[in-house]
Amino acid sequence: MSDTDSFIEEVSEEVRRDRLYRIFRRYGWIAILAVLLLVGGTAWNEWRKASERASAQAFGDSVLAALEQEDRADRADALAAITPLEPAGQVVVDLLAAGEMGTERPEEAATRLFALADNADVPVVYRRLATLKAVMIPNGGLTAEDRRTRLEGLVPVGGMTRLLAEEQLAMLEIETGAIDDAISRLRRIEEDAEATAGLRRRASELIVALGGDAETDGQDG
Repeated sequence: MSDTDSFIEEVSEEVRRDRLYRIFRRYGWIAILAVLLLVGGTAWNEWRKASERASAQAFGDSVLAALEQEDRADRADALAAITPLEPAGQVVVDLLAAGEMGTERPEEAATRLFALADNADVPVVYRRLATLKAVMIPNGGLTAEDRRTRLEGLVPVGGMTRLLAEEQLAMLEIETGAIDDAISRLRRIEEDAEATAGLRRRASELIVALGGDAETDGQDG
């Protein structure tokens, strides 16, 4: 390589460095900002995850502490006092609190469950469960007709929700003296392909208790 070529190459290299330096001075802040955003975003994400874990742990600890109370009324009050940050946590608290209120504060338990059942923001499966639990509470403050309306609203749902609602409707018919209707409903439950073995057994036992005939499973005797 000649001296002239070497000189041209050195000048070209110097020009490239000078251009690169000018570009960096003009736009280098963008690269620095990108790095800061990346690092900051990672740190924020880790902090958020840690915060969520801490919140979930605190919620779980408060629920466990409430359930460790010896007296049922104290457990109910402790659960009712919990204020979860997440909607799903509130569902859990409401269901547990209503269960602890039980027969001692039936109207309060039913009211809490129906508030959950009527809340459009709550997942449907929990709303149905709350309805079933509420209508099963003795002395919950609902008339027989109100309970029937609630239960009949669950029948079109299908699956086990339908069958459990049918079972409670049969119990309501027994309560109101409509024994023949109750037996007919229980017989349908007993013959339903979706019914569990436990549900069929309960239906069969009730039929016999009401004076009906036990199923013979197709045998002539």
